[in-house]
Amino acid sequence: MRRVARRGIRRVGSARKSAAPCVARAFGGIAAVRKLKRADVDVTLIDRHTYNTFQPLLYQVATASLNPGDITWFLRAIRAKQSNVRFLKGLVESMDHETKTLQLDGGLEVKYDYLVIAVGVTANFFGIPGAAELAMPLYRRSQALAVRDKMFAALEDFAVNGQDRDLRIIVVGGGATGVETAGAFAELRNNDMPVTYPELDRKRVHITLIEMLPHVLGPFHPKLRDYARKSLDKRDVDLRLGTAVKEVRDDGVLVEHDGEQEFLPASIVVWASGITAHPTVQDWSVPQGRGGRIETDEHLRVKGMKDVFAIGDVSISPDEPLPQLAQPAIQGGKHVANVIKAELKGKTVKPFKYKDKGTMATIGRSSAVAEIKFLPRLKGFPAWVIWVGLHVATLLGNRNRFATMINLTAKYLVWGSHNAIVGETPPVVALKPVTVDAREPRKAVSRAAARKAAVASAAKGIEGVRQGPKG
Repeated sequence: MRRVARRGIRRVGSARKSAAPCVARAFGGIAAVRKLKRADVDVTLIDRHTYNTFQPLLYQVATASLNPGDITWFLRAIRAKQSNVRFLKGLVESMDHETKTLQLDGGLEVKYDYLVIAVGVTANFFGIPGAAELAMPLYRRSQALAVRDKMFAALEDFAVNGQDRDLRIIVVGGGATGVETAGAFAELRNNDMPVTYPELDRKRVHITLIEMLPHVLGPFHPKLRDYARKSLDKRDVDLRLGTAVKEVRDDGVLVEHDGEQEFLPASIVVWASGITAHPTVQDWSVPQGRGGRIETDEHLRVKGMKDVFAIGDVSISPDEPLPQLAQPAIQGGKHVANVIKAELKGKTVKPFKYKDKGTMATIGRSSAVAEIKFLPRLKGFPAWVIWVGLHVATLLGNRNRFATMINLTAKYLVWGSHNAIVGETPPVVALKPVTVDAREPRKAVSRAAARKAAVASAAKGIEGVRQGPKG
C-alpha cells in the first residue's frame, strides 16, 4: 500500500484544532496537505514508506537512466515549510469510522476528525495465470530496481557464457507507461549496448510490446497513436498489437493473436497493464466499485460517510469517472482541502470539477506526443521538450529536479556518455570452462574517432535487428 496522510481537524469552536488523517500517495495526498498549510488544523501524514516516489519516471530507473534518489523525496521534509503537519510511518490495516479510528501495523492507533484517503492503486493482473507471481510491475522504487538489476544480470551472464539463446524483454500494456518503457529499453539496446556490451549480438536482443487493442496509447488522437507506433517501429520494438496474454511463465509468455497461440521466450516481463485497488482497502470499511476503487460523490466524499474523502486513482465516481493521471489527483486533493476549510468556517463550496489540462507520453529521445489544452496536437521534438520540462518541474524538491535534469541531459543530449546507472548483480558462473585471452595493446584513438566507431557499430546492430526474425 502507498502512503497514508492523516490530518487532524476539529470542529469550529472546539478547544483544540481539528485532526484530519490522510492516507495518501504522491500527487493527491501531498497536494491536500499543502493546501491545508494555513488552515486551523493539525495534519498527520501517514505512509508505509518515509519517502514519496514520482511514479511517472520509475521506468527511467528501471532502464538505468535515473538514480532512485532522483525521483524520491523524504516525506518528513514537508515540515520545512509547513509546521502544522507531522509524519507517521505505518501501514493502515483497518478503519473504524464510527469511532473515527485507524489501526496501523505495529499496534499504532490514530484518531481523526476528517480522513483523506489517497493511497493510489496497484497492478491488475486480471487473473492471468502466472502474472502476479512472475511479471514485474512498476509501481514502487524497489520494483524498478528489481527490473534494472535483473536486466544487467542477464546481460553480464550472456557476456561470459555467450548467447545460446535470444534475450527478450517483454512489456505488457500499450498505454503511456508501456510505450515509454519499451522505447527506453530499445534505446538502451540500440545506442548503449554496441559500446558497453561488444560481446553481445544485438540481433539477438528483442524488446517486445504486447497490447490487446489494435493500437497503442488508446486515449490519444488516432494520428498521435500512429506516430507513436511508427516511432516504436523505428526503434525496432517488436509490436504485438491485438494480442492477449494468456499465461506468464518463468521462461516467457503465452500469447494469442487472431485465435492462434504462440509462446514468446523472455527473461523479463514488465507489467504495465491495468490497475486495481490494493487488497488492504477491503479491510477499510468503505464502499468499493469497479476495480476495487472507493466510490465517492461530487465532493470526492466517500459515499455514505460525512468526514471521509478519497482522491486520486483509488477513488471513482460512478457518475463521472476521471482519468488515472496526476492532474485529477492534484486537483482533487486541493478541492478536498478547500471543502474541509470551508466546513470549519460553516461554509460550503461548489462540487468538484476536473479541469482537463491534457496528457502526454514519450517514446524516446526527441520523440513524444502531447494533447495540451489550448495548443494544437503535438508530436516529435516540441512534444518531447514539453514532456521533459513538465516532468522535471513536477518533481518534489529542487535537489531532485537538478539531479534528474543532469541525468536526463547525459542520456538524451550527450550520446557518447553510455554511463548507465547500475546496482548489484549476482556473480556470473561460467557454464563451461572459459579462457579470456589478453589482447594486444591497441593504438590510442581520439574521442571523435571512438564516437564515430560507436555510432557505426550501433547502426550496424540496428540494421541487423531489422533483418532478423521477430519470433
